[in-house]
Amino acid sequence: MALVNGLYLEEMDSAPALVRSLFDSVIREDLLFQLAHSIRKLPFEARKDTQTIVTHILRYKPNNGPGDPPAIDYIVHQRPEVIIELCRGFEDPHSALSCASILKEAVKSDVIAALILYDQSNEYEPAVRLNDINAEQPQTGDGIFWKFFEWIDKGSFEVSADAFTIFRDLLTRHKTLVASYLSANYSLFFGRYHQILIQSDSYVTKRQSIKLLGEILLDRTNYNVMTTYVDSGDHLKACMNLLRDDRKMVQYEGFHVFKVFVANPNKSVAVQRILINNRERLLKFLPKFLEDRTDDDQFTDEKAFLVRQIELLPSEPIEPSYSSTSRPSVNAAAA
Repeated sequence: MALVNGLYLEEMDSAPALVRSLFDSVIREDLLFQLAHSIRKLPFEARKDTQTIVTHILRYKPNNGPGDPPAIDYIVHQRPEVIIELCRGFEDPHSALSCASILKEAVKSDVIAALILYDQSNEYEPAVRLNDINAEQPQTGDGIFWKFFEWIDKGSFEVSADAFTIFRDLLTRHKTLVASYLSANYSLFFGRYHQILIQSDSYVTKRQSIKLLGEILLDRTNYNVMTTYVDSGDHLKACMNLLRDDRKMVQYEGFHVFKVFVANPNKSVAVQRILINNRERLLKFLPKFLEDRTDDDQFTDEKAFLVRQIELLPSEPIEPSYSSTSRPSVNAAAA
């Protein structure tokens, strides 16, 4: 371990032939998997060394050639279990930090992100290879990605924070991949997202999850997902409940989801009915909502915009006329 660590930290540039030979040995001896599988059993200093070694191996790119680093290519085609074992490191608070640090580097690669999203193997079973991924097949909800919900909600503060960091990177870094994934797994994903994360007893988890939800919905790549989401009356009700939460930051993050419903030019009948039935209450509530945020001009403008949109609602719901170019435009508040 000390030899490998020393080489990667000190001789990466000065001894490229030796480093390449060492890298080949690591791959040949399946050391990446052994380190990932055993990291939770190692003492503290050894875990730190393992974190450093594996991170360097993932970055290692001889001659800075095109394409993915060779370790990434090896993992996705031959040994995806390396990544799945690193994810399972969140099950032990002693290994969570080291595994999160390695995964933060790994999930910069879209193919690594795809492995985590689409793997449905059980422990000790072969993980999914990149070429075997079927993006159109809905998930069962038993794969490694779905365990992040539990790690975030039920883990210790440190484990929850580290797991959420990787969870957020997975959902925001690789936009086309995630848009396809969310479309294929819409009901399962948002069902768990609301039930576990939005309704979490943890203030930090709840607030961060609401904020992330807003980011997902407002990302243009997720347009189809967003339009489906804001058609739901149940989602609107859940969001309106957030506006009345006792904690101001939960209210604030909830507002940024609520505004997507109101700004939608083609509101579903269910959404219209809820807004119409609550029109008078909303028109009284919104002007005073978080009124102490006097230095936030954009927030003030957005509130005024939503008030105008609610005032303009018809007396009865009407069938929406959907257009491929129509989308909620909360930026209109600044006009």
